[in-house]
Amino acid sequence: MTTTEIRTDLNLSIHRVIKAPAEKLFQAWLDPEMLKKFMLPGPNMSLPSAKVDAREGGRFDLIMRDATDDMPHGGVYKKIDPHSQIIFSWESAWSPAESEVTLDFEPVAEGTRVTLTHQTFYDEEKRDNHQAGWGAILAALDELAA
Repeated sequence: MTTTEIRTDLNLSIHRVIKAPAEKLFQAWLDPEMLKKFMLPGPNMSLPSAKVDAREGGRFDLIMRDATDDMPHGGVYKKIDPHSQIIFSWESAWSPAESEVTLDFEPVAEGTRVTLTHQTFYDEEKRDNHQAGWGAILAALDELAA
């Protein structure tokens, strides 16, 4: 039996300024129909199922689909500070149970600076894959908000 190491020292942080108000972007992360439109971490992916209980302690469950697989993701909302911050656990086959995502929304002259921070990974490769996926998701949100 092998033990998978959990690396609490591995983190990623992505910043993107999106030309939309913080209120609109914040709500998009809590609305299952909006999530289906931008929670797309790679090309040719879809999100056929999104269930959201948008309250602290509430769960979300997503099914990401590529050409061959359904990939369940989920988590629990740890903090929802309207229009400012959302913190949730991130559960998937590629992330340890201790994995956590923080979204910060900061109004700026050009719109809203969205900062996504993801903490705790199994290894550098999985962190780097998440970095690419989260980058694609923020880009899709930017396009949707335009």
